[in-house]
Amino acid sequence: MHGVPKAAGYGLPVRVLLVEDEVPLAEMVKRGLVAEGHSVQVVHDGTSGLAAASTGDHDVVVLDIMLPGLSGYRVLQRLRAADIWTPVLMLTAKDGEYDEADAFDLGADDYLVKPFSFVVLLARLRALLRRAGEQRPTVVTVGDLRLDPARHRVFRGDAEITLTPREFGVLEHLMRRAGEVVTKTDILRAVWDAHYEGEVNVVEVYVGYLRRKIDAPFGTNSIETLRGVGYRMVEPG
Repeated sequence: MHGVPKAAGYGLPVRVLLVEDEVPLAEMVKRGLVAEGHSVQVVHDGTSGLAAASTGDHDVVVLDIMLPGLSGYRVLQRLRAADIWTPVLMLTAKDGEYDEADAFDLGADDYLVKPFSFVVLLARLRALLRRAGEQRPTVVTVGDLRLDPARHRVFRGDAEITLTPREFGVLEHLMRRAGEVVTKTDILRAVWDAHYEGEVNVVEVYVGYLRRKIDAPFGTNSIETLRGVGYRMVEPG
């Protein structure tokens, strides 16, 4: 990790759980965050990380993937299965696109590859906390399609639809802007990350996944494609 700056704070103190088995790195990150006025709990293995994150006492979790005991993937998977939606930033020495995709599909909110700049880490954490603090209605509806952000569940009529976290994020973004044209870039910035540098066409892939789950089985067509522009969520019929 690069040097820790003096004035890159969040503005408000936050409670950070850092799950990292590289002790020197963990201590360096902790010192930087504490210097910014934040509370930091550090654990060095996946089992302890899961126990600490399960308390719900933290505003954000910084979670390494390669951990003794339980991997970061398994920790994240168990947190989301238990309906614990504390924002999670994954840390890893890997940089393959499949590692990133796996993390996001399991419910990660962001992903940072080592070595990283402390300035970038702070910026990513600020972004996560801003998104987590947005006011969200209890249930979003478009026709008979209902999305419950708090419970992370989707229904078409009485039928529950199982979505991956990334599919859920794309659907939620479209439903919150029902009737509006939403570009692929808009979706990438909202659901992936402002720092995402992959192909924009990944949005097409996830829209296709959604259509197969929320429309095809029900004979509906609720996501319109406006070629060269983007997508629009509509009420079928």
